[in-house]
Amino acid sequence: MRVYLDNNATTMVDPLVMEEMAPFFTKIYGNPNSLHAFGSDSHPALRKAMDRLYAGIGAKDSDDVVVTSCATESINWVIKGVYIDHILRGDKDNIITTEVEHPAVISACKFLESLGVKVTYLPVNSQGVAEVSSLREYITPTTALVSVMWANNETGMIFPIKEMVEIAHEHGALFHTDAVQAIGKIPVNVQEVGVDFLSFSAHKFHGPKGVGGLFIKDGQPLTSLLHGGEHMGGRRSGTLNVPGIVGMGKAMELANLHLEDENKIVRSLRDMLEDEISKIPDVFIIGKKEERTPNTLLVSVKGVEGEAMLWDLNQKGIAASTGSACASEDLESNPVMEAIGAEADLAHTALRLSLSRFNTKEEIAYAIDAIKAAVTRLRSISSTYSYAPKWHKSRL
Repeated sequence: MRVYLDNNATTMVDPLVMEEMAPFFTKIYGNPNSLHAFGSDSHPALRKAMDRLYAGIGAKDSDDVVVTSCATESINWVIKGVYIDHILRGDKDNIITTEVEHPAVISACKFLESLGVKVTYLPVNSQGVAEVSSLREYITPTTALVSVMWANNETGMIFPIKEMVEIAHEHGALFHTDAVQAIGKIPVNVQEVGVDFLSFSAHKFHGPKGVGGLFIKDGQPLTSLLHGGEHMGGRRSGTLNVPGIVGMGKAMELANLHLEDENKIVRSLRDMLEDEISKIPDVFIIGKKEERTPNTLLVSVKGVEGEAMLWDLNQKGIAASTGSACASEDLESNPVMEAIGAEADLAHTALRLSLSRFNTKEEIAYAIDAIKAAVTRLRSISSTYSYAPKWHKSRL
């Protein structure tokens, strides 16, 4: 049996999405900016797709939802655009983010640090969440941007975005959220939380790879990173990826239609997996169930290296990960585990299991047996494992 439990890295394209995309590869393939019928034939589908994107995140007609190549591009655009618009011009000098953001956010901020920008990395609590009180402590009148993820890509923990947006705006700062791991798992409405910018990627909610988006609130100025034409209302140049946009629009619509299933069916499968794994001695799950997205758990198995666990599971046809797919070649300890203060012997043991609406109960039962067998085998050959659990430094 093959079981895919790495849906926070990417998801399979929903067959209904594929069906809707298909004509735009071989039949309606003209450049939508061309004046002839081959180009204009794609316009109705593009309008429909954009309407679905606006509706999917609760954007107003006066807002901008700009199609990009992925969330990484969207994130870099916001962070570097705010740098150009506000920090270079001398109005502000600080950006605030958290210690557990996606590498796209962390790397962009590190780049700006090399240019002299002051970047504040908010600490997280033992559940891996940055607290509202922490933002209140560190924000200043010179903060240009606060960038905090809606849901963590490794733990699934949901952050208090709405309260943080209010604090940022009280201090005259803009707010960006990376909503990649939220869309399709929990309700996402930009009007309700009041963010200025929101980034997302289609391939995280059963759409195609290579296409994403950036929500920009109600005409908010943001210097473009890509110049060369008047595409996307002049916001982002480049020939439109028509099949990708059509697919992302359909995937967004389906993601919202399936939210109830996500919260009930996927959550029940995740809880089944989590409850059984938790019975293994010296296994720790990061974060409370009810405070996480319905599909995600980050497991620490004392005495078992995460990469060794992945090897055993892969041999049995099970796909999982040790953390962010964008850092999968980095064999250093898991940064989220470090941020929550995990002991060194646990920081290398993280195993991320992330489900989707396409997983079945039979698959989860198979994965449970495989994980238990892998833990038993790997602990039997480990010379360092002993039943003397330590988890969080603050609890010693």
